[in-house]
Amino acid sequence: MRLSELISSIQIPVRTSGDVEVDISGLFYDSRLVRQGGLFFALKGAAADGHLFIEAAVKSGAAAVVLEDASYAPADMPIVQVHDARLAMSRMAAAFFGYPTHEVPVIGITGTNGKTTTTYLVESILNKAGVPAAVLGTIQYRFAETIIPSPHTTPESVDLQRTLRELVNLGARSVVMEVSSHALDQRRVDGCAFDIGVFTNLTRDHLDYHKEMDCYLESKQRLFTELLVADAKKPERHAVINIDDPYGSLIAGAAACPVITYGLMSEALVTARNVHFTTSGISGVLATPGGETAFHSRLLGRFNLYNILAAVSVGVAMDLRLEVIRAGIEGHEKVAGRLESVDNDRGITVLVDYAHTGDALENVLKTLQEIASARVITVFGCGGNRDRGKRPIMGEIAGRYSDMTIITSDNPRREDPGVIIGEIRAGIVPLGIKEYTVEELSPGFDKKGFIAIEARREAICLAVRLARPGDIVLLAGKGHEDYQIVGGDKLHFDDREEAAAALQVCY
Repeated sequence: MRLSELISSIQIPVRTSGDVEVDISGLFYDSRLVRQGGLFFALKGAAADGHLFIEAAVKSGAAAVVLEDASYAPADMPIVQVHDARLAMSRMAAAFFGYPTHEVPVIGITGTNGKTTTTYLVESILNKAGVPAAVLGTIQYRFAETIIPSPHTTPESVDLQRTLRELVNLGARSVVMEVSSHALDQRRVDGCAFDIGVFTNLTRDHLDYHKEMDCYLESKQRLFTELLVADAKKPERHAVINIDDPYGSLIAGAAACPVITYGLMSEALVTARNVHFTTSGISGVLATPGGETAFHSRLLGRFNLYNILAAVSVGVAMDLRLEVIRAGIEGHEKVAGRLESVDNDRGITVLVDYAHTGDALENVLKTLQEIASARVITVFGCGGNRDRGKRPIMGEIAGRYSDMTIITSDNPRREDPGVIIGEIRAGIVPLGIKEYTVEELSPGFDKKGFIAIEARREAICLAVRLARPGDIVLLAGKGHEDYQIVGGDKLHFDDREEAAAALQVCY
């Protein structure tokens, strides 16, 4: 593709120099990956400035450079100067890969919690409707038998558009994707033509990046205020909003398209009645503008009912028949690492969940309290080099809702695990519950309390050993992840595998 064609696709002011009719063989934002004839984007990141790697990119064969600061421009080669290189990259990537999102319905799901489960529910509905869906999210990017590992919930725009093109070419007739706040803030999805945007909720998370909740909210709002504007390609777009969330009304009011609301505690367009929560799932009656229908889902808990309502609302926005929507909800079984059960013959329930925010952990523990017949034992930690403010919050929540809380490591990264644990502990101590030692727990426990065990494997083993028939053991924070990041190393570690091993030897 010629550089001049890419320039015309971005529809933002540019300054150029050199031969803009040069042929471009590929798009690159990492100088180490540049190939002959490639277009290099000099992006300003939190850790490094891409302008400093322009020379390396040119040596690797870059045919042209997109940059913001002209003082770094190399001599005697085509240069495209823009105000926002990330926006330019996002739009150029869409053009380079032939605008894959113009060819299929695209549903983008954003929010602090519930994105992954909601994408899987929507996928199930679309598959039942005969509109086979590709899914891009935290766990993986996939369609049919094709699975692509996901390094980020929402990849960089070049990788995103390349993946979308591949999945559409494979036969995907719709796309359901998680849209992270980082991706929205960094304009990774600005080259996507969304048909429907879904807002699940907004609670404290990622403040190491966004710094303030207002900034976090602003990034989420971009999906609804800027990326759902109707145009000639997609004249009908919809926003699906959780109106029960404190931020829901604000986002709905600012949306650039018609809104479908869902919720339980308000006059939402999509809601549920006569709901019952049990260990076998959720049952009740779905109420939509198109009618009502009884349903049963194998998912657990009130928070998953909200995910179900979000997915139902997407079906309503797409004018799908209610029986198809219900079949999709009932046909969905589970999502990896989301209250995923670990089989055992000891009469205990062991669940692995991704809950890594205060709100998510509280939702899961409230659910377990509703269905528990005995005690709840919770194992969790907090990630290093991430929002420190949520640590005591999560500690307090775990201590309040659990009979035994075991504080341990998550992904400590380059932080001292002991410091992280200490900050979590600060939220539990004011509850006045007993802090145990390993020795005191040797015979088990009868009094509510907590303990800190730095090594996650040992913490899981202790939880399993303490559990009696009827108890629930929750391993929270890592979910589907099969690794632990310690220092700069990514080590294999899977809570599900560790729990299965502990059930064999730790009792």
